[in-house]
Amino acid sequence: MALIDLRSDTVTRPTAAMRAAIAAAEVGDDVFGDDPTVNALQARIATMLGKEAALFMPSGTQSNLSALMAHCQRGDEYLVGQHAHTYKYEGGGAAVLGSIQPQPIAHQADGTLALADIAAAIKPDDAHFARTRLLTLENTFGGQVLPFDYQREATDLARRHALATHLDGARLFNAAVATAQREGGDAREHARRIAGLYDSVSVCFSKGLGAPVGSALVGSAELIQRARRHRKMLGGGLRQAGVLAAAALHALDHHVDRLADDHANARALAQGLSDLPGLTVVPPDTNIVFVDLAPGIDGAALVRRAAAHGVLFTGLYRLRLVTHLDVSAEQIHQAVRVLRAAVSAT
Repeated sequence: MALIDLRSDTVTRPTAAMRAAIAAAEVGDDVFGDDPTVNALQARIATMLGKEAALFMPSGTQSNLSALMAHCQRGDEYLVGQHAHTYKYEGGGAAVLGSIQPQPIAHQADGTLALADIAAAIKPDDAHFARTRLLTLENTFGGQVLPFDYQREATDLARRHALATHLDGARLFNAAVATAQREGGDAREHARRIAGLYDSVSVCFSKGLGAPVGSALVGSAELIQRARRHRKMLGGGLRQAGVLAAAALHALDHHVDRLADDHANARALAQGLSDLPGLTVVPPDTNIVFVDLAPGIDGAALVRRAAAHGVLFTGLYRLRLVTHLDVSAEQIHQAVRVLRAAVSAT
């Protein structure tokens, strides 16, 4: 029985073509700046997103933390969503390793941070307070695409208060593809337009783009130079990393537009579960489906029951199911059948 793994889009495995690109990669020592494939990837993603420079990182967590440390000094503060990845799911690295204070802000229903809440969180220049230096947003957030006009208003607000801006764009290309589906145009142009609002952007290659490892931080040449020092301190100095960069380059060439398939599969999955009693399915914007369970439904038992029939996902009171390139449309239909049976058995 083949597993249908909907736990995350991080579970993807390299395609045969990506493995061939990895095997053929030209390599050098990236700490010396000598890896030609890493250099090509950094130049490529910087150009794609309209920035001066980029830095290849082992993980999105390291990319975000290097960005925060490049923007902020000890005793500074960054504004961030209460449930944002950089605040909630990255081990408290900004505070523990960067001595940067997070100021969490409540999310609105659409994943945004209210502009009035952002403004109210900015501290005056007073020795009693941490120095507010940075606004960090996340797009997509829980699979939701932040509206472009909102991002522009939020980053304009930040700049009026002399704050830098950073985007955790782990799934930036999902946001760009979804925007292109709704508004027309090219997904890469939408990605560049979004990135243009921010001083720095972290983008992940190992989620929907399907590479095995890696993220990139893009920004000004000066900021990337500071981030390079932080990457080294954080243990991210890379040697013959071209084998990883080759996979990311392949993903940029072949796996951006196909994210639309993941979005279509997420909609099909949501539709297939939408009429089940006791389940409230949140219509997906991109490739993440959330299902809220009514009181009395044992989420843990539901997860176990589905896993016994080859369908993996996560959750207790709210289920999270993520589509990706290793899940086909036919497997989505099979997952719906398994889940419907599992719910009926509760």
